[in-house]
Amino acid sequence: MSTAPAIRVRLALAGDDAEVGELLVEAFVHAYARKMPDVVVTDGRKAQLRAVAAKRAEAHVWVAEVDGLLAGTVALWAPGAPGSEAWRTNAADLRHLAVSPQHRQRGVSGALLDAAEAQAWTLGADAVCLHVRRGAHGVRRLYVARGYLPEPAGDLEQPEVSLEALVKDRPR
Repeated sequence: MSTAPAIRVRLALAGDDAEVGELLVEAFVHAYARKMPDVVVTDGRKAQLRAVAAKRAEAHVWVAEVDGLLAGTVALWAPGAPGSEAWRTNAADLRHLAVSPQHRQRGVSGALLDAAEAQAWTLGADAVCLHVRRGAHGVRRLYVARGYLPEPAGDLEQPEVSLEALVKDRPR
């Protein structure tokens, strides 16, 4: 009987920036190509995903490792932090959850979300806000299964993308 490999979650370091950026690009491009082929990940969006050092300056960025290999990442902006897209007062903003294709379905996203949510509650956040691209049904199901609920007041309609807002309130 084989056991699942251990997942190690830690804060990202400067030395991780390039690899995390490429993981984000690979994960977003791969996911959209498979599930939403009409979505084009532009060069501008790829540059945003690769800007991990700038993200670390504003947010907590975690990486998950499996057998010493980068398996996933997620970022959390504290309530009121520069760059936060949270629409609620005193809410953290969760973004850029990505798992490498070879590590999907192994608990990596859950481990990353556990770390980010724990940090949000430690920071005193009343909620965690996030956005999901409209039509990304699998990603939406992942968050709903963790207790995130739709909150249309936070929806974003931009020329190039329509985003649905989800929120998870602090456990009481």
